[in-house]
Amino acid sequence: MTVLQAIFQGFIQGATEFLPISSSGHLSLSQHFFGIRVGSLLFDVMLHLGTLIAVVAVYRGLVWRLLRELALLLRDLFTGRFRRKGMSPDRRLLVMLILGLIPLFLLFLPVPGTGMKIKDFADLWATDGDVVIEGFALIGTSVLLTLGILADRRTQASRLSPGGRPLGGRKAFRAPDALAVGLAQCAAAVFPGLSRSGSTLSAGLMRGIDRRSALDYSFVIGIPSILAAALLELKEAAPQPAEIGAAPMAAGIVTAAVVGFFAIRLLRWMVATDRLPVFAIYTLALGAVAVVLGLIERGTGVPIGTGQI
Repeated sequence: MTVLQAIFQGFIQGATEFLPISSSGHLSLSQHFFGIRVGSLLFDVMLHLGTLIAVVAVYRGLVWRLLRELALLLRDLFTGRFRRKGMSPDRRLLVMLILGLIPLFLLFLPVPGTGMKIKDFADLWATDGDVVIEGFALIGTSVLLTLGILADRRTQASRLSPGGRPLGGRKAFRAPDALAVGLAQCAAAVFPGLSRSGSTLSAGLMRGIDRRSALDYSFVIGIPSILAAALLELKEAAPQPAEIGAAPMAAGIVTAAVVGFFAIRLLRWMVATDRLPVFAIYTLALGAVAVVLGLIERGTGVPIGTGQI
């Protein structure tokens, strides 16, 4: 892999990991139609590291407070001083994040008659040489975003100040909200093309959560999820020889981190200014194109787009 190819892969990973358009879907489509081959699981892990750096950089203050609160929570649990009532906002958010991560364990459940776990289907569908599933998953992302947008507008219309100004949704998460977001994240981990950020954000909006609060929760809950995914991939990559040089590796990481940082800032602005419909339209159009091209390939048996980047 050349440095230019690594930068291209880093750009796709950094932009699509956080924008609600699906990094797995875009990587799968780019590999299918443009002949892009990463060829190294370790490189994929490093790209995830780059995006992890980006989200920690944007939310560094909140992340530090949550880590500190985690230490205090563990202390209170072991000393018997934990009280469910009267928790600080940071502790409540931490507890809700822990609840939201619980559904991810569903990914490790075995699927009867297949010899596979639920999480294994993500890799199977992403590398099966067929983009129809990716196309339908992208359309699913569009549907979820649309439902989230409509739910948010209903929330805005139902909660008005005495002067008629929209107050927005709830800022504090409850247990059902956290579990709903966790289930959405779990589904996004299985289907390439179903955006993790789009699904989790939409789940929060459909639960009546304030747009900014739903987005911040979506990003922060992604930190342990991305880290866990990277560690699992690193375990698989460990026995494999390094196939990519230091320069392309560094270029990919830096690109993913820088592009990811600005992608998060861009999405925060777009959510605040009610521009989410742009992503719903984009994923619907891209998904429809992918489904049509995938069905044509199935019918003709001839791959479309064999270029090499």
